[in-house]
Amino acid sequence: MPFKSAARAIRTAVLAVLGLFWLLPVYLLLINAAKSPLTFTTTESWRPTDFSLFDNIGEAMRLSGLAEGVLSTLLYAVVSPAIAVVVGAAAGFAIVALRLRHGFAWFVAIFGGTVFPLQMILLPMFDAYSRTGLFDTRTGMVIVYTAISIPFSAFVMRNFFTGIAHNVFEAAVLDGASTWRIFARVYLPMASSALVAVFILQATFIWNDFLLGLVLSQSDTVRPIVTSLAGMQSTYGGAQMSVVLAGGLLVSLPTVVLFLFTQKFFARGLALGQY
Repeated sequence: MPFKSAARAIRTAVLAVLGLFWLLPVYLLLINAAKSPLTFTTTESWRPTDFSLFDNIGEAMRLSGLAEGVLSTLLYAVVSPAIAVVVGAAAGFAIVALRLRHGFAWFVAIFGGTVFPLQMILLPMFDAYSRTGLFDTRTGMVIVYTAISIPFSAFVMRNFFTGIAHNVFEAAVLDGASTWRIFARVYLPMASSALVAVFILQATFIWNDFLLGLVLSQSDTVRPIVTSLAGMQSTYGGAQMSVVLAGGLLVSLPTVVLFLFTQKFFARGLALGQY
């Protein structure tokens, strides 16, 4: 017993130290985002001096147009993952439950879209968007975010549905249920935790995206919020660092709130296929 108590105490101490190291960047972000631009200096970045957080947030919203970016990013981070998880679940259902012919080849073809770095397709994607009129449109951004979210969704949902006994599908067929009814009324409810987990991950990725927003959008009403925030920092006449940090703090809050309110579903979804 003393040995177990000592091991538990050591484990707790190690986790506490690691937690403090993890919280150090958060501490630096908070105290520097709260400093007035007049008092901010890099030599005193560890010490709080004053509290001008709300003034800095207001200045960040004025300079970067974050209010417009929030609406656009919220649209992308909700619509695109929602479509992607349904399409990915349908692909996984077809491969596993319907036993699609050459199903593994279809799975490799879908997931193969993630093999190549995104940077390799930016130039042809920009050219295609410019030619088709999708450049700098919300529709174009929703399409590209949905497309890049589908492979991961199909990967997770295919693995999840593999853990469901095929007898479930056969029993539903014997009861006279159609394929779409089985998918919507049986498989999707059973996979609700996995769907939520995938949605959270993809929504977080889209909310924090910078590269696609920078290449495929231009106006403040279409650009994602992180791209708008990055526009505050320029070589000439850029915003003060404390204002930029305040904007970064504001931008990061929605994803933190999302994880806090859905952590139960997210944790359950991590154990994919476990009942």
